[in-house]
Amino acid sequence: MRVVGFCGPSGVGKTTLVERLIIELKARGQRVSVIKHAHKTFDIDHPGKDTWRHRQAGAFEVMIASGHRLAKMREYEVQGQPTVHQLIAEMVPCDWLLVEGFKHADIPKVEVWRAALGEPPMYPDEPYVAAVATDAPQALPQPTQRPVFEMADVPALASWLMDTAARFDYDPEIHG
Repeated sequence: MRVVGFCGPSGVGKTTLVERLIIELKARGQRVSVIKHAHKTFDIDHPGKDTWRHRQAGAFEVMIASGHRLAKMREYEVQGQPTVHQLIAEMVPCDWLLVEGFKHADIPKVEVWRAALGEPPMYPDEPYVAAVATDAPQALPQPTQRPVFEMADVPALASWLMDTAARFDYDPEIHG
């Protein structure tokens, strides 16, 4: 399994880039999964529904499954942030696991950067940034030896990922 992260501030376009990359990689015959980091309390089921009622009753984990999909929710008994490696261990192996968020995780990442947001980029100080995707390559505040992609050129990013796939191979023995 190959793991690549996508990092950048909120509103920069990570979700849109990941969505387009999923489509592109699937078109190339790849099986793709995603882990998404949420910054706030979130809910995927709704009050009154069976899974919500089970969680409210105190279930540690609730799984719902059909002939089409499966979802699992886990309530942490002690508030804490799981590591990206703990979450990766929960995933079924696939060709590519795209990790959105987790900007400080020790996995290779593509930084998504927009000049208009006025946020400083991570790549000058973050050794795990392997490439940069931006809407304004000419506006990068510091030169970089890393590959730089136009955010709109998802096929080029997908080709680079496929061509350099070995650098994204995930070894659970190292990170477990």
